[in-house]
Amino acid sequence: MTVSGGGMPRTLGYEGMGQGNLVIHQEDYQSIEDVLRRLRHESNARAIFLIDKTGQQIAASGELDEFDTTSLASLTAGNVAATDGLAKLIGEREFSVLFHEGQQDHIHISIVGQRAILLVIFDDRSSLGLVRLRVKRASGEMERIFERLSSRTGFAGGQQTSPFAEITDEDIDALFSE
Repeated sequence: MTVSGGGMPRTLGYEGMGQGNLVIHQEDYQSIEDVLRRLRHESNARAIFLIDKTGQQIAASGELDEFDTTSLASLTAGNVAATDGLAKLIGEREFSVLFHEGQQDHIHISIVGQRAILLVIFDDRSSLGLVRLRVKRASGEMERIFERLSSRTGFAGGQQTSPFAEITDEDIDALFSE
């Protein structure tokens, strides 16, 4: 996944998810950040993270200085991968929602559109029911953003249509032959 903004694009790991690479333009990135900010406010969460399945942070909102965000993103992706393995062992495709309850802080993890992981960290100022309700709506908004990105960047059915798709090995050999 590549995020492009005012400066150089930032490439985020996105292969291996069955989706290929996506380019997130600044306006789409801003839309994602807006969804995360609104989710944080409406759910009374401490922090919200959108992470790709390789463990790279895509966007975040909230009390970010309180956390080691790199480790949090990596460990969350590992948690989802391990839980996917458990699901397959018992015949499930996946567990799309995970919840970890602590003494003070709690973590709600969900898969967004088979593309990303939404991590919500909340405390006793909120409740699991409120978080689940708000996450459901925010996930729908993010899925629409991802669909818009896919259509804009040339994805069809999860496969990227490349301008090089028509080039054969023979064409390449002919190009480099003497």
